[in-house]
Amino acid sequence: MTGVYWAEIIGDGVGGLIIGGAILGGLIGLLFGIISTYGKAAQVVAGMGLNVFGLGFVPFLMVALWAFPGIHMFDPRLVIRTIDIPIGGGIFRLSPITIFAIIVVIVIDIILYRTLLGLRIQAAGEKPEAIDVAGVNVNHIRILASTICGALTGIGGAFMPLGWFGGLVKEITAGRGFIALAAVVFAGLDPILAAVSSFIFGFSEGLAFTVMVTPGVKEVVPHYFIKMIPYIATIIALAIVGSKRFPKALAKPYIRE
Repeated sequence: MTGVYWAEIIGDGVGGLIIGGAILGGLIGLLFGIISTYGKAAQVVAGMGLNVFGLGFVPFLMVALWAFPGIHMFDPRLVIRTIDIPIGGGIFRLSPITIFAIIVVIVIDIILYRTLLGLRIQAAGEKPEAIDVAGVNVNHIRILASTICGALTGIGGAFMPLGWFGGLVKEITAGRGFIALAAVVFAGLDPILAAVSSFIFGFSEGLAFTVMVTPGVKEVVPHYFIKMIPYIATIIALAIVGSKRFPKALAKPYIRE
């Protein structure tokens, strides 16, 4: 929502994505990091609290800004344009945000596994006392990671109205954030695998849309069942993967002894 708001102010969809999406998302990630580290709050509870807060706060702001809580359509010129790639006599439309996401995945993978900062981030979740002894502030590392995650999540959220739907609708994500969480669990926190699993879940959503617009299908299968395909695929994937090994100190506040 803030991405749309700033896009309308500055007259640029990409600018709105960066200012309204990344910056506000980063601030929310920063708040979550502070609450869960210095506040010692349970991360699941803090995360759900922020999520529920957003569910109510977004419609409130939509009324305050645009006097309507349900939907807000903006100038089509603000929609982030796709890149048209001719393939086999047809046109393949690719969003620049998709390219950005792939680059981000590669960069994060390099940072996590090939830099000192990445090793510290991993240690902050696996064995925080080890980097604490080395003089590294565990809470600062965790807050930094939370802020970056929040910024990237904000970009993903802002992309939906600015680069996909072309308008802002209440609860536009429709639970896709939980599918993203499932992709992370499916990948075992590996950035490359998380990207691959996200493409799989994205394919299942595209499949649902294709099936839904196929002539004769809606007359036989209710569209509600068709819309369930991405979520059913998520449940099946998690059931197949089973339990994954996660960092020992994941979601646990660090207390110096």
